[in-house]
Amino acid sequence: MRNLTAEAKAQYRELIEKAVNAAIAAGELPEGEIPKFNIEIPADNKNGDLASNVAMVSARAFRKAPRQIADAILPHIDLEGSYFEKAEVAGPGFLNVFYAPHWYAETVSAVLTEKEAYGTGNMGKGEKVMVEFVSANPTGPMHMGNARGGAIGDGLAEAMKWAGYEVTREFYINDAGNQIEKFGKSLEARYLQLYLGEEAIEFPEDGYHGEDIKVRAKEFAEINGDKYVNAEAEERKKALVAYALPANVEGLQRDLGKYRIDYDVWFRESSLYNDGSIDKIVKILTDKGLTYEKDGALWYKNAQVLTERFKAEGKTDKQIEALELKDDVIIRANGNPTYFAGDIAYHYNKFAERGFDKVINVWGADHHGHVARLKGAMDALGLDGNKLDVVLMQLVELMRDGKPERMSKRTGKAITLTDLLEEVPIDAARFLFNMREPNTHLLFDLGLAVKNTNDNPVYYVQYAHARICSILRALAEEGVEVKEDISCYNYTQPEELSLIIELAKFPGEIEESVKAYDPSRITKYAIDVATSFHKFYNACRVRGESEEVMFARIALCAATRTVIRNVLTMLKVSVPESM
Repeated sequence: MRNLTAEAKAQYRELIEKAVNAAIAAGELPEGEIPKFNIEIPADNKNGDLASNVAMVSARAFRKAPRQIADAILPHIDLEGSYFEKAEVAGPGFLNVFYAPHWYAETVSAVLTEKEAYGTGNMGKGEKVMVEFVSANPTGPMHMGNARGGAIGDGLAEAMKWAGYEVTREFYINDAGNQIEKFGKSLEARYLQLYLGEEAIEFPEDGYHGEDIKVRAKEFAEINGDKYVNAEAEERKKALVAYALPANVEGLQRDLGKYRIDYDVWFRESSLYNDGSIDKIVKILTDKGLTYEKDGALWYKNAQVLTERFKAEGKTDKQIEALELKDDVIIRANGNPTYFAGDIAYHYNKFAERGFDKVINVWGADHHGHVARLKGAMDALGLDGNKLDVVLMQLVELMRDGKPERMSKRTGKAITLTDLLEEVPIDAARFLFNMREPNTHLLFDLGLAVKNTNDNPVYYVQYAHARICSILRALAEEGVEVKEDISCYNYTQPEELSLIIELAKFPGEIEESVKAYDPSRITKYAIDVATSFHKFYNACRVRGESEEVMFARIALCAATRTVIRNVLTMLKVSVPESM
């Protein structure tokens, strides 16, 4: 699909290179290699639509002041037949160009022609990518961090899909190890308390204290009665977990589905224990001489592996020493694998057995210390740790009326995803949780999220779409339809030009969001398009102008509707045609 901004940048680069060579051939610049230079969109379009720093970076190569170099290049920039109508030198030597009228018309035409495909591209070239996100423990309900992680992970996965990657969304179910043992003990205590009383049965100090544990124990009792009260402890815990765990997983699937997240794969940690995957990893590491026994446990030489990795990255011995690297237990003295062992096996499965070219995990910021360890473990297994990327997500703070909202009306503890979606429209949750870069703290305003005013960003964007639909509907009732062939139209008003430039940015914004692993760029872009449209609407009449101007503006309205629809569709936010 077309990316008119990228096409213009590529064309301008070629024009500059030809102009520099022409200036050298004319003896106006000395012989020399053209250094790498940038072409960017200026912050203020008064300085042009595209700007290049070629003169500044060429000062040493051509032994001249940047302004002199720019003045030598400018006369040789041949704009005939290009996307540009004017070039000029600005400031210390920037070379700026301004779009010609046909670039604007061609951009609008491209959007109208490509429709729902506008914005898609082939940056990924079909590369096989997994995005793993949320992956909450199935021992309880999801919290606010999961809500943000869901919006970020799903948004990133969708952006990568639009950019031409083959994307798999995956949820890792932590259904093995210590947390499941603790889950079983918590359920057992609540079950026994139903029959023997809370005074008779002490609840584990490190157990799960949430109301949801009581609910599951009561459901189990309603089905089984006191059948397991006098059973062996292990039998009782096993039966409780066998009932509660699938019920909790089903709840996670239901809640995430309501949140408009559909995973391609739900991967169970327990499968790694059952199919010998962890044993296989331990053998590979042991055969490579990267394990040793100590105090009855099996240790992995994490410090050695990471030292080698960091040295390859250029870190000094002093920098590495400051990290205080330590080795890790992978098999405990009791014979049970650690969580780290399972995580290594899981990621080995992603790369070596399922063949993903790139794996992206969305984790809470408290996992930052685990990133290098896991990348190093992939290196140790003969895989490329650099193919594993981790998006670290900061915390969410809920606000109401300018004050922190800490309590759940249902449980008296942290607000869950279910609590949130009962109060806040899903559109607002999906949009607002994706309003900031993942690595920044997020304030989520509950009052703002339910407002049906332009103060609410998602309402503001949706209203722009609905307003356009209303305009086009009214015109259609008068027999006036959108004309897709607008090559002869000439857009001249600043608000028209600014809006078209925004529409042209869409494919590039998708690519940049993928490069940065930051889908919030798409959300912010949606607001920018809506803002540009509202300015256009307030400044430029659609009806009451000449036929040529009317049809040009109708086409621009339709193109804007397409872009807003595509952006909101990417974000899995509804696209109302009336409000």
